[in-house]
Parts: sequence; C-alpha cells; structure tokens
Amino acid sequence: MGGILKSTWEMLHDGRFLKKALMIACPVALQGMLNTIVNMVDTLMIGGLGSTAIAAVGLANKVFFVFSLLVFGIVSGGGILAAQFWGSGDVKNIRKVLGLCVMLAMVGAMFFVVPALTAPRMVMRIFTTSEGSIELGAKYLRIAALSYPFIALTNVYVAMLRATNIVMFPLICSCIAIGLNICLNYVLIFGKLGAPAMGVAGAALSTLLSRVLCMVIIFVLLRRKNQMIVLDHYFKIRPEKNLICQILAISIPSGVENGMFQFGKLAIQSTVSTMGTTAIAAQAMTNIFENVNGVFGIGTGIGLMTVVGQCIGAKHYKEAKYYMVKLTVIAEVGLTISCLLVYAAAHPVTLIAGMEAESAALCMQMIAAITIVKPVAWVLSFVPAYGLRAAGDVRFSMIVSVTTMWCCRVALCIFLVKAFGMGPMAVWIGMFADWSIRSVIFSGRFLSGRWLKKAMN
Repeated sequence: MGGILKSTWEMLHDGRFLKKALMIACPVALQGMLNTIVNMVDTLMIGGLGSTAIAAVGLANKVFFVFSLLVFGIVSGGGILAAQFWGSGDVKNIRKVLGLCVMLAMVGAMFFVVPALTAPRMVMRIFTTSEGSIELGAKYLRIAALSYPFIALTNVYVAMLRATNIVMFPLICSCIAIGLNICLNYVLIFGKLGAPAMGVAGAALSTLLSRVLCMVIIFVLLRRKNQMIVLDHYFKIRPEKNLICQILAISIPSGVENGMFQFGKLAIQSTVSTMGTTAIAAQAMTNIFENVNGVFGIGTGIGLMTVVGQCIGAKHYKEAKYYMVKLTVIAEVGLTISCLLVYAAAHPVTLIAGMEAESAALCMQMIAAITIVKPVAWVLSFVPAYGLRAAGDVRFSMIVSVTTMWCCRVALCIFLVKAFGMGPMAVWIGMFADWSIRSVIFSGRFLSGRWLKKAMN
C-alpha cells in the first residue's frame, strides 16, 4: 500500500504532481475530443441523406444525452468516492464501489432502453412534431438504444480507472471503437463492400457495434488478477448500505443537476423545433461544434475532479486549492485555442456536410458568437465546479446550475423567441447569460473556502 501512496503523494513534494494532473486531464480531454469528432463524422455522413436525416439523428441523440448525463451522475459519485479511497490507500473499497456502480448503472439503463425499444415514435414526439424526423429518428433510436447498457458499463469502468490514475488504457479502447465506428458508418450508411444501404439505421448499428466492442475489451482485460481494479464475479455483487449511501450522496445531486440540465435543453429544443427544418439542422450542427470546442475544458475539469478527490482523500487541502487554480488556467488556454480552431474549421465542415446555404449561414452566425463569448465566460462556470463536487460540495453546485439553467437558458430563450420572434440565436443568448452568472457564483464559492468545509466535516 505504501507504493500506491508514493505513486501519488510524493509527487506533491517534488513538483511533479502538476505533470501527473495533466497526464490525467489530457487523455481525458483527447478521449472526449475523439468521441465528439466521431459524432461529427456521423453527422457528415448522415448529411449525405439530407437535412431531415441530420435533424432526426440529432433529436434522437437527445435521448442518449439525457441517459449519458444520468450515467455521469452515477459514475461521478463512484469516481469521486474511488478517488478519495485511492488518496487514502483503500483499494478494497474501490473494488466495492466499482461493483455497486455497475449495479446502479444497469438499473438506470433499463429506464431508457425499454421505452426506446417499445415506443420509439412516442419518445421522438417529445422532441419534435415533424413526421419525417419522427420516422427516421425512431428507426435510429430503436437500434442505438441497445447500446446504452454497454456504454453505461464502459463509463463505470473508465471512471474507476481514471480515479486510480489509469487513463491511457481507456483512451486506446476508445480509439479502437471510434475507428470501427467510422469504418462501419461508411459501409452501412451508404451500402459499400456489398452491404445494403441502411441509411440512419446503418449509423445506429455502427454505433451499437463499436460500443459493444469497447465494453468487451475493457471487461476482458479487467478480469486479469494482477492489477488493482478487478471485478470478475458480477453475480456476487451485493448491496452495501453505507457505500451506496455515500455514492448516492454525490450521485443524486449530480444526477438531478444533469437531468434537469438536459430537460432544460429539451424544453429549448422543443422551441427550436417549431422554427422549421432549417433552424433545427443549423442548431444540431452548432451543438456539435460547441461540443468540440468545449471538450478540452470538460476533460480538464474531469481530470481536476480526480486530482481534487485524491487530495481530499489524503487530507491535502492546500494542494486541492492549488490544483484547482492551476488546472482552471490550463483549461482557459486550451478552450481559447479550441474555439479558434473550431471556428476556422466550421465553414469547410458545413460545405462537406452538404448543408443547405441558409442552414450553413445560420450555423456560422451562432458559432461566431460562441467563439467570442465562450473563452470569456465558460471556464469559470464549469471547471471549478468539478473541484467543488470532488470535495463533496455537490448540493451547492446542483442548486446553482439548475437555477441558472432554467432562469437563463430556458426562460430567457423562450421569452426572446415568443416576445421578439428571435430564431435559434436566442438559445445561445440564454446560454451566454447562464455561463456568465455561474462563473461569478462559482468563483465566489471557491474564494470563500466554504467548499472545503464539506470535505473537512
């Protein structure tokens, strides 16, 4: 056990821990970037089927986004707890947390898989009234939903590995899965190499197969006995009240925050869906660009959550504050560069995607506004919050995020659309207001030091 502690905590005293923090954050950011890029490639390929197909898949993926945020709530609770156990040298409890998170993630997955399989059109009607989008979206959703349990289990394992400073292995698995996804997209969407042309169903099937492959690789390799994190007796997992309560104490506020966050997005999307296919397609493509330029910041935040969790577990509170500041600055630099690169690539991508001129022009207007505002307001509204959660200050983060989400993003967006007839740019004006207010609140919370009192209790 002394070797475990040495690998993490001696670096605090010889100046190498920041490098270690970046070694956690950068692969996480790269993995997120690759996942977002493959979504963009999906969109580019589906773009060959027309704007209705782009809109349909974009809307169907809203279900996955809601699901992934629920899973994020579960794995963030388990990941934070595992990082704290790692910091204190308690490997036995990390394995218990892994088993319990597997159980919770599978239960959560079923709440999404069952309606997506049995009533996909009904699910799609939550997002749009366009019959063309409903039909294509339901076809995509019925297949893609089968992958939800696999991605849930993969995310659980990745969170546990990340909590113990293992980040390259998940990245390698992700690269393999992404390569398979892109190749299968080309074959199945357009009917290459003798395969039938399946359209949006082909995109869904390639997503399913790539996620299954990623999970299988991780499951097989994690059954090896000569490593820290092993779970090879799934039917022997038993509920442990104390650990479940600790996981849920973090997961429930995170899950509520993320769930309400996504439901707010659905309310916004319902407003956008009334603007017609041009606006829906422009908004779907803009969302992809915005996801890409934010990946490095989110990856840095997730890395920060791991680092702060380990610091809290080892009771190194000063180091927790130090790395929150350092990694926030790094996230700001990376985000600014990402925004500029994405803006430069946006116009060529809309051309390659075959977007109609009106949709492409609207998309470029929105991405230009994002490129200006996001470097100023986004980082302080998101990255420090990861550190607050890692220290156990999850309720504060939940209350702030949910309040600003509904007051700024949802209410302001709907007001601008209804009162002034504004188009999808109203979505981003509301989002800019949300980022700005949260950045002030979270910065004040960090400077007050109240978040650390949660960890010290």
